[in-house]
Amino acid sequence: MTNTHVLTGSKVLMVFLVFFGVMLVVNLVLAWKAVSTFPGLEVSSSYADSQDFDVRRRAQEALAWHASVEVEGGVLTLHLNTPDGAVARPAQLDALLTRPTNRREDQVLDLVLVDGDYQAPVVMGEGLWRLRLTGIAQDGTAYRHNLTFRQN
Repeated sequence: MTNTHVLTGSKVLMVFLVFFGVMLVVNLVLAWKAVSTFPGLEVSSSYADSQDFDVRRRAQEALAWHASVEVEGGVLTLHLNTPDGAVARPAQLDALLTRPTNRREDQVLDLVLVDGDYQAPVVMGEGLWRLRLTGIAQDGTAYRHNLTFRQN
């Protein structure tokens, strides 16, 4: 039996170039995707933000507010309750609806209290969404909460 496939230097070079060429193209595409969809920094200074993080976390945990969200018929409903089940009524509450990976579909929501829940009209496609809540409780405690949910 004779072997008709001879491995020559030019064949090895071609396999080498094709393999690393594909690797290079894939890496460049993934790097471009990562850079083009990254919205930027979450905080301006991680070190400065970390200095009083535990104090702010304990103060917010003392509020013990429970938050959940649902979307139906183009209306986002935020359930924000105190530990005894009453409606939490912050002095200020801001809401930003966004995708976790980009800022193109960000929506600043104007939440209105309706029948014990906060509601706002939204335009949403399917997929993963995040509702970023920032506010101030009546006693001056800062409140920050991110709710990530899937819209079908």
